[in-house]
Amino acid sequence: MDAEDQSDLCFPHLGNISCSKPTSYLSQSFLFIVLQPTTCIFTVLLNLLVVISISHFRQLHTPTNLLLLSLAVSDVLLGLVVMPIVITMSISCWLLGETACTLLCYLTFICQSASVGNMVLISADRFVAICDPLHYTAKVTVKKIQLCICLCWSAAVIHCGILLKEELAHPEIDNACLGECVCHIDIIGGILDIIVNFLLPLGIIVILYTRVFVVAVSQARAVRSHDKCVKLQHSAPFRAKKSELKAAKTLGIVVLVFLMCFCPYNIVSLMAYHENVMNYVTYLYSLNSCVNPLIYAMFYPCFRRAFKNIVTLRVLQPGSCDTNIL
Repeated sequence: MDAEDQSDLCFPHLGNISCSKPTSYLSQSFLFIVLQPTTCIFTVLLNLLVVISISHFRQLHTPTNLLLLSLAVSDVLLGLVVMPIVITMSISCWLLGETACTLLCYLTFICQSASVGNMVLISADRFVAICDPLHYTAKVTVKKIQLCICLCWSAAVIHCGILLKEELAHPEIDNACLGECVCHIDIIGGILDIIVNFLLPLGIIVILYTRVFVVAVSQARAVRSHDKCVKLQHSAPFRAKKSELKAAKTLGIVVLVFLMCFCPYNIVSLMAYHENVMNYVTYLYSLNSCVNPLIYAMFYPCFRRAFKNIVTLRVLQPGSCDTNIL
């Protein structure tokens, strides 16, 4: 191998066992040099605002907001660890070794699985709130939601551990040369992942939110049909509160945006499209993590007030956790 060829290797002194430097990024420089880093920064900052808001202000310590907190934590991990490394890998060689590569893949899979699980829990929460409002406070409590979140993350850790058991035991198994970081799943693991992380949650979310939509529409029509205030007040306990309907609409948008980013990524992965196509749908998937906090700020006044208190450092004042932001 001549000197010119060796200059294109990640480790020129190792010769044939070294991978070549990435070159595909040249045709996608705008995506990887501008969009990806910008999305990464905003993902971390915006989701940190969500995490701090829900953790700090007592008025936000509700079951639904705990689910949003769990979702924001997975998004922060993606933006803080996974996205920067993926960006780096797109324009340079992998220099952190095989073990770090496997752990990165493991963390990525865990965050993705936990995000899917959180979306299912959010859909179930809105289903109970809209379709069974009389028993919502009894069925959905802070402790039960905390247990569900723990089970969700534990299931993600176990599921991803099963998928990557060979890679975790033998980190070097997937790397054909030095300087690359790839994680492959066998055919059985791939089918299991498609069912557990795509088809099953997709079906559950669609079914639950279809039911929520039907009930919400029927309740909205019932409210409009009541001409007298007395009748409206008499029938109110049997229907979801207006705030619950608004929450269902807002979280429905969150779920819809998630599906719009989630489905193309999985479909392209299944069809094994060209690497360039995969890069763009992966970016679309990561963009979802950045969009969620913007949806909260747009539709929830309490989050806008919480964000303002954090940015202006009012949260550092004594007793700020009891501030009225509703």
